[in-house]
Amino acid sequence: MKKITSFIKKDWLILILIVLGFALGAYFYPSLPDKVPIHWDLQGQVNGYGNKFMGAFAIPLVNLGIYLLFIVLPYIDPKRKNYDSFQSTYQYLKCLLVIFLLGIQMTMFLIARGVVINQSVFIPILVSLLFIAIGNVMGRFKFNYFVGIKTPWTLANEEVWRRTHRMAAPIWVIGGILNILLTITGMNFNGIPFLIILVVIIVIPTVYSYVTYQKIDNVNK
Repeated sequence: MKKITSFIKKDWLILILIVLGFALGAYFYPSLPDKVPIHWDLQGQVNGYGNKFMGAFAIPLVNLGIYLLFIVLPYIDPKRKNYDSFQSTYQYLKCLLVIFLLGIQMTMFLIARGVVINQSVFIPILVSLLFIAIGNVMGRFKFNYFVGIKTPWTLANEEVWRRTHRMAAPIWVIGGILNILLTITGMNFNGIPFLIILVVIIVIPTVYSYVTYQKIDNVNK
């Protein structure tokens, strides 16, 4: 009971947002069409539909599932003690993902109600803001097996983990800012620059972690 009370006190805002998602789903459910758009391509065109229940409650259920997963992870991670060292950042990530998905949910509802929203602009900007927000705190991630850049080399050496995340943090922020600028200026070219940015922010930290590991390993030999 004490643990449940502790979770409620710590996560009250997150829990309110999750409940809000279900409340919005219940509110919009009667007015949703039988087929609700739930997926868009890089050009902002709808390429996936769901039924009314899925359209109303899929994202709140995903949000709830992610929240429960975030609660469980520190207990099953062999590096569970390290979570205490970045607890505030971990809370920030939980709240950030809930808000992001809530924004996607509201967008789906508005489109289903006939509101015109340019998905080829809105969604890339929303995702870019997520990159920026994560990159802003990435350097604070402590060594663990679930949250962060997990390559064979970051997981093999804590110093490689630390250096990789500090190097990757500004790259994620810059990538997010660059994609916003390309999107609002109409230079997104059907999402191709976004895909390039996505590859860059993944590949560079991966290669860096390998190179850093090799340097550290050679020094220790």
